[in-house]
Formats: sequence, C-alpha cells, structure tokens
Amino acid sequence: MRVAAVQHDVVWEDREANHAHLAGLIAGAAADGADLVVLTEMFPVGFSLAADRIAEPPDGPSVGFLLGQASEHGLWAAGSVPVRDDAGSMPVNRFVLAGPDGTLHHYDKMYPFTYAGERDHYRPGVHPVTVTIEGVRVSLFVCYDLRFSEAFWDLAPTTDLYLVPANWPSSRREHWMTLLRARAIENQAYVVGVNRVGDDPRFSYSGDSLIVDPLGEVLADAEPGVEAVLIADVELERVAAVRAEFPFLQDRRGR
Repeated sequence: MRVAAVQHDVVWEDREANHAHLAGLIAGAAADGADLVVLTEMFPVGFSLAADRIAEPPDGPSVGFLLGQASEHGLWAAGSVPVRDDAGSMPVNRFVLAGPDGTLHHYDKMYPFTYAGERDHYRPGVHPVTVTIEGVRVSLFVCYDLRFSEAFWDLAPTTDLYLVPANWPSSRREHWMTLLRARAIENQAYVVGVNRVGDDPRFSYSGDSLIVDPLGEVLADAEPGVEAVLIADVELERVAAVRAEFPFLQDRRGR
C-alpha cells in the first residue's frame, strides 16, 4: 500500500479555503499512486479551541470533503475534524478515515492536550480503533496520543501501520520526531506522522513529518517549515520479517 503524508499549512478557522487548497495536494498525491492520503490534525480549521463555533456534525462539510476526495481519486483519505455528535456535552477531535466506496471509520482522540486547554473544550475518546485497508492493519491516533506508549503497545499485535496526524508545536519538534521513531521501534510497525506547518494565534509549527519503517528507519521526511507530500510504500512482508527476526513482542508482560 502506498501512503502519502500531506504536510500542509492551515488557514485559521477557514474551512472552505483549506478544503480548496488541500484538494490540489491530494490530487498530486493521487497522481503519485497513493492508496491512502493522510492530512493533519484539525485540517479544516487549525487547532482551535472554539469548539462550540467550529465543530461540525458527523456528516458535516469536512467529512464530506474527505468522502468526495476518496471517491474522486479512488483512494482512502484521512484527517482529524472537530465534530459534535450526540454522545456527550462537548465535541470530539475526530480522526476520520474515508474510503473510495463511501466507507467511513473514525477514532476520537483519547488524550486531549490538557496543557493547551484541549480537554476543556473536547471530550476524550473511549476506544482505540484499528481498520484493515487492502490487507494492512491500520491503527489510528492523534497528536498528543503519541506520548502514551501503552496505547500503541496494546494494539501492536494487530497493527502493521500507525497513523498520527498532528498540530505539534515547533518548540517541541525534537520530541515529535523522537517519539515517532520510538513508537515504530517499540512496536515493530510502520508509523506515519503528519504535522502541519505555519502559525496559528498561539503556536508555530515546523512540520517535520516522517514515515518510519518497523526498524525505525526513516523512509521519507519533509523539509521543516514548508508544505510537502511524503510518499512511501508499506509492505506487510517487511513487518512480518522484522517481527520474525527480532521476536520482541512475545516477551512483553501484562500491565
């Protein structure tokens, strides 16, 4: 499966402008043969805490945008969207995965970023999510989740590829890149980390998106601070070979 990580800027709280801009980047990834295209966290609006104003219904315009792009290009399209559903008093930061046939999967971010106030405006998700795409078992996480290794560990036996869209500030860029590689090494799986570039009212973002293989080798990276589309192939045989040669997962003990 060919994966494209779209490192992009975000126009603050301007859904229509972001949809229009991202359509061109997704088309470019499709032209390069991508089967799965991953956008950043909160791609339609940026990491805004104005949840009551910007949150969309589960079938809102940004989910519709992902479905439309998936259908138009015959691929899977993914990214995080602020969503208000009927399950609680606050919206959720929802990672949506749309298939070319109209299939929808979603994961609600389990670890809102309390340090920046996210937990005061978005409720935490409850369950991890793993989806099989073209035979590849794909587990979904969002940004700050990356710091919680046990969440990744719990899914390792049934995961070939982790996806992590983010709005990770440049002041902690070394943490971001180190943790992406660590999650790949610990779990002997591919990791795709997709971070935005540019500025919002509180933070600056350098991107530093990475696609990492099951031994922690970087397959694709992006120049800091600029938009880019990273492309790499995820190979099930590579995951199986690494786990067979270095059977570390079997030595884990229950928590």
